[in-house]
Amino acid sequence: MRGVNKVILIGNIGKEPDIQHLEGNIAVAKFPLATTETYKDKNGALVSQTEWHTVVLWRGLAELAQKYLHKGSLVYIEGRIRTRNWEDKDKNRRFSTEILGDNLVMLDKRKEQTEGQTTEATVQESSSFPDVNFDNGGIPGNVTKDDLPF
Repeated sequence: MRGVNKVILIGNIGKEPDIQHLEGNIAVAKFPLATTETYKDKNGALVSQTEWHTVVLWRGLAELAQKYLHKGSLVYIEGRIRTRNWEDKDKNRRFSTEILGDNLVMLDKRKEQTEGQTTEATVQESSSFPDVNFDNGGIPGNVTKDDLPF
């Protein structure tokens, strides 16, 4: 049986994406992403728990990150987990767990100016992921609930 390595995260970017260009002008973007869960404890008080993830995007997605993503941006990331290890200069073994992003959807709303009017538009960019309407239970924009087989 084959394994599955799939991660889906929705969260806010913790700082501006760090963009580097490798040999051959290959773009790589790296940034921290915060995901927060909120629940009630046994006394009924709300408790928030934030996890920080290191996200790495390559090529076209890295270019999108450089152009559109900023600290605080809300994003949907789909990808896989990768753990790297190496020895530092003091011969200590170091580990780093990262999320390699395969798909990115920007969930922020931005203001667009059209002939003096201000309208809100959702910015969505993706590399092979369909438009998803999270207000519609995650069903792609052109599909209605009646089209689903279940």
